[in-house]
Amino acid sequence: MADFLGWSIPGWVLLLMAVALYEALTRKRRKRRNPVSGTFTDEFTAMFYGTKRMELDHRDSVSMLRDEQAQGAPPPVGVDLDRQTVVLRRQDSQR
Repeated sequence: MADFLGWSIPGWVLLLMAVALYEALTRKRRKRRNPVSGTFTDEFTAMFYGTKRMELDHRDSVSMLRDEQAQGAPPPVGVDLDRQTVVLRRQDSQR
Protein backbone atom coordinates (compact mmCIF):
# COMPACT_ATOMS: atom_id res chain seq x y z
CA MET A 1 0.00 0.00 0.00
CA ALA A 2 2.85 2.39 0.82
CA ASP A 3 4.43 1.71 -2.59
CA PHE A 4 1.16 2.57 -4.30
CA LEU A 5 0.86 5.85 -2.45
CA GLY A 6 4.53 6.60 -3.01
CA TRP A 7 4.22 6.22 -6.79
CA SER A 8 0.75 7.66 -7.25
CA ILE A 9 1.79 11.33 -6.95
CA PRO A 10 4.59 11.10 -9.57
CA GLY A 11 2.19 9.14 -11.78
CA TRP A 12 -0.42 11.91 -11.58
CA VAL A 13 2.23 14.53 -12.32
CA LEU A 14 3.37 12.61 -15.41
CA LEU A 15 -0.25 12.26 -16.53
CA LEU A 16 -0.73 16.01 -16.03
CA MET A 17 2.33 16.77 -18.13
CA ALA A 18 1.08 14.46 -20.91
CA VAL A 19 -2.35 16.14 -20.95
CA ALA A 20 -0.77 19.61 -20.95
CA LEU A 21 1.47 18.63 -23.88
CA TYR A 22 -1.50 17.27 -25.81
CA GLU A 23 -3.47 20.47 -25.18
CA ALA A 24 -0.54 22.61 -26.26
CA LEU A 25 -0.22 20.70 -29.53
CA THR A 26 -3.95 20.85 -30.32
CA ARG A 27 -4.55 24.42 -29.12
CA LYS A 28 -4.58 25.82 -32.65
CA ARG A 29 -7.50 23.63 -33.69
CA ARG A 30 -9.68 24.14 -30.63
CA LYS A 31 -10.49 27.18 -28.58
CA ARG A 32 -11.20 25.86 -25.12
CA ARG A 33 -11.83 28.34 -22.35
CA ASN A 34 -10.53 26.27 -19.42
CA PRO A 35 -7.92 23.69 -20.33
CA VAL A 36 -8.15 20.36 -18.57
CA SER A 37 -4.54 20.56 -17.43
CA GLY A 38 -5.18 23.90 -15.69
CA THR A 39 -8.21 22.56 -13.86
CA PHE A 40 -6.33 19.41 -12.88
CA THR A 41 -3.38 21.47 -11.63
CA ASP A 42 -5.66 23.62 -9.48
CA GLU A 43 -7.40 20.61 -7.95
CA PHE A 44 -4.15 18.70 -7.46
CA THR A 45 -2.58 21.70 -5.71
CA ALA A 46 -5.70 22.19 -3.56
CA MET A 47 -5.27 18.64 -2.30
CA PHE A 48 -1.99 19.64 -0.61
CA TYR A 49 -2.58 23.33 0.21
CA GLY A 50 -5.73 24.38 2.05
CA THR A 51 -5.31 27.99 0.99
CA LYS A 52 -5.57 26.96 -2.66
CA ARG A 53 -8.98 25.43 -1.95
CA MET A 54 -10.10 28.72 -0.38
CA GLU A 55 -8.77 30.61 -3.42
CA LEU A 56 -10.69 28.37 -5.82
CA ASP A 57 -13.90 28.71 -3.79
CA HIS A 58 -13.49 32.49 -3.70
CA ARG A 59 -12.89 32.60 -7.47
CA ASP A 60 -16.07 30.60 -8.04
CA SER A 61 -18.15 32.86 -5.81
CA VAL A 62 -16.76 36.06 -7.41
CA SER A 63 -17.54 34.75 -10.89
CA MET A 64 -21.22 34.51 -9.94
CA LEU A 65 -21.50 38.16 -8.81
CA ARG A 66 -23.21 40.69 -11.03
CA ASP A 67 -21.08 43.48 -12.50
CA GLU A 68 -23.61 46.29 -12.69
CA GLN A 69 -21.46 48.80 -10.82
CA ALA A 70 -18.35 47.98 -12.84
CA GLN A 71 -20.06 48.52 -16.20
CA GLY A 72 -19.82 52.30 -15.88
CA ALA A 73 -23.52 53.09 -15.74
CA PRO A 74 -24.82 55.12 -12.80
CA PRO A 75 -26.91 53.13 -10.33
CA PRO A 76 -30.69 53.27 -10.91
CA VAL A 77 -31.32 54.61 -7.40
CA GLY A 78 -29.28 57.35 -5.78
CA VAL A 79 -29.70 58.73 -2.27
CA ASP A 80 -28.46 62.21 -1.38
CA LEU A 81 -28.33 62.38 2.42
CA ASP A 82 -27.37 66.07 2.55
CA ARG A 83 -30.45 67.24 0.64
CA GLN A 84 -32.60 64.34 1.88
CA THR A 85 -33.68 63.33 -1.62
CA VAL A 86 -33.86 60.12 -3.56
CA VAL A 87 -33.03 60.15 -7.26
CA LEU A 88 -34.62 57.52 -9.49
CA ARG A 89 -33.14 57.10 -12.96
CA ARG A 90 -34.85 55.55 -15.94
CA GLN A 91 -33.31 52.47 -17.38
CA ASP A 92 -33.13 52.52 -21.18
CA SER A 93 -34.55 49.37 -22.72
CA GLN A 94 -32.89 50.09 -26.09
CA ARG A 95 -29.44 48.77 -25.12
